[in-house]
Amino acid sequence: MRKQTGVKENERIEVIPEYGRQKLLNYAESFRDLADLFEEEEGMDEPVPEESKDRQEYLYRRRLQESRGLLAEHLKEMAHIMASVARETCQYHPLGERRFRQITALLKDSGILLREFLELEHEDGHREISLTMCQAAIKRARFGETEYISTEDVADYLSVAMNRRLCAARNTPAYLAADFNTYYFLEEPPFHLLTGFARAVKETEKVSGDNYSFFEAETGRLLVLLSDGVGSGETACRESARVIDMMERLVEAGFSKEPAVQMVNGAMAAAGQEQAMSTLDVCDIDLYTGSCEFVKVGAACTYIKRGRLVDRLSARNFPLGVFWQMTPEIHSRTLQSGDYVIMLSDGVLDALSEGIGEEALPEIIGRMEYSNPGEIANQLLAYALKQSRGRIRDDMTVLVTGIWDQNGLA
Repeated sequence: MRKQTGVKENERIEVIPEYGRQKLLNYAESFRDLADLFEEEEGMDEPVPEESKDRQEYLYRRRLQESRGLLAEHLKEMAHIMASVARETCQYHPLGERRFRQITALLKDSGILLREFLELEHEDGHREISLTMCQAAIKRARFGETEYISTEDVADYLSVAMNRRLCAARNTPAYLAADFNTYYFLEEPPFHLLTGFARAVKETEKVSGDNYSFFEAETGRLLVLLSDGVGSGETACRESARVIDMMERLVEAGFSKEPAVQMVNGAMAAAGQEQAMSTLDVCDIDLYTGSCEFVKVGAACTYIKRGRLVDRLSARNFPLGVFWQMTPEIHSRTLQSGDYVIMLSDGVLDALSEGIGEEALPEIIGRMEYSNPGEIANQLLAYALKQSRGRIRDDMTVLVTGIWDQNGLA
């Protein structure tokens, strides 16, 4: 007999149990108090008048004030994350006893023992299914290799049983264990992506100063990150790689994009070196809705191709690390099936300026008939190299992301 959950249909339940919820809220309040403390200290430290004190002391006091303000904002963001998690609730959707037995039998036929089945609807409308199960027996395949059942296979079984497409959640293990464990499954997003890239290294260097990442922040959400380190070679590569790594870690920790960018900027500014500056280009795509948000800091233009129509998104701010306080430029768009997002580093636009010029790029992109993102990236890079007569005076990177409806053509 299945163990009862103790909750009723459509009842909203707390994700975090009461004890853990209260601890998180207490921690959040402590972080807010710390933020208030730093803001009070910032207010008490009046700037030293430039004309009455040494210039170096003035700059030191000014930087100290700015760092306190940034730290206060970061503490507030951490408090917000903790409070949001603590207060998160889900709506419970029970599975009838008959349906539970049917799914149990279906999984058992595939060598899976099911103990618990729970379906929850989150506040954003997304449904999540948790299954406590294990592999009934670990089989030995040919050549003595162990044969495990993948959670991807389980998702396929559940999709058939529940008549809707499901996929394993991002942090769910890839294979079932011999002991009972809990695995999580989500509704499959209606959109899927294909990505492509092309790059060229400055002719006097061995490594590119550009770094990029296609980063799955969570199931159904992809971040495309591109950073162009100021200068070239190993120093620029190291700094741009640092920007990408920090952004990934902060987003994975729960920070929203703008506070994450502010924290990365603070870290770059604290280095106090001109070589520490880097651009940052972020494309955040929601595969459930098609909504897309772009965050640009000193980055080159981004282009959205929809058939022959091309939308250009530009930024006129400075790179990371120039000022302690900075304002990223944010653009929002809704993508449709068949759209392409094209992100470039400055080297591509510099190469174009030696020939036909950057202003002609939207028309060139609009005329392209390629459907594979990799082909689009390679052709754009080839075109830029042609305009610069084969000279590579700066690192060049082209990232292309194509989005399609699951029922459409990829």
